[in-house]
Amino acid sequence: MHIVVCIKQVPDSAQIRVHPVTNTIMRQGVPTIINPYDLFSLEEALRLRDRIGAKVTVLTMGPKMAETALRKALSLGADRAILLTDRRFAGSDTLATSFALASAIGKIAETEPVDMVFCGKQTIDGDTAQVGPGIARRLGLQQLTYIARIDSVDPAGREIVVQRRAEGGVQVLRTALPCMVTMLEGSNTIRFGTMPDMFRAARAVIEEWDAAAAGIEDVMKCGLRGSPTVVKRVFAPKPNAKKAEQIEVEGKSAEDIALAAIDTLFAARPSLADDMLRQAAE
Repeated sequence: MHIVVCIKQVPDSAQIRVHPVTNTIMRQGVPTIINPYDLFSLEEALRLRDRIGAKVTVLTMGPKMAETALRKALSLGADRAILLTDRRFAGSDTLATSFALASAIGKIAETEPVDMVFCGKQTIDGDTAQVGPGIARRLGLQQLTYIARIDSVDPAGREIVVQRRAEGGVQVLRTALPCMVTMLEGSNTIRFGTMPDMFRAARAVIEEWDAAAAGIEDVMKCGLRGSPTVVKRVFAPKPNAKKAEQIEVEGKSAEDIALAAIDTLFAARPSLADDMLRQAAE
């Protein structure tokens, strides 16, 4: 089996600031990390390799500095790393990004057929959850999103069984390979890299592909030219000026605390009880 895992290097969201005048994200001095959701997918791909045997290739699109993310993935146990980098990719939205990544995966498949593609369910710097499904649509892959658990993979029978988180419960899905999978956060525990893998990652020569190497003939579909999305404004949410209200409760039981909180809520919003009764009647 051959598994491709798409990862992205993103700014650490805990340290991102927004410029007070220009309302743009200030990236200077902000450390970068692998998108946390991508790590759960990488770990699941590595677990499949350990269980049934597979080759794991990690792929990312970004500037030269994104090589750091690939080396991190190699230190966790990935077998091959490819950096898709070209100035013509700059400014790509999710449509252009999925096009470039799908083209690169298609190029990889020319020499090593790809059975599964893993993506993070979304990225912390965009939160659109569109790139994974976009890759699946372009490559004609079965699409399995928000997966909480992979029950089984049968390489010989070309079949996979997964548990998908959905509204109101869990769906058990059985589908054919090849497929695209996005894993939910908390679906596994991310491993620590071993010392041999860390040394291997430090010595590895990262493969760098430009648009031509990725098999992209129409560069008008890449970068800003291929990105119809327009960001009107970026702003930081205003802090809540109203302080939390402390409720004094005589009793110590959960029931006493709940009743005191409800009484305080109804006292602050006298019309709430009528609104609730009206909605219940509807």
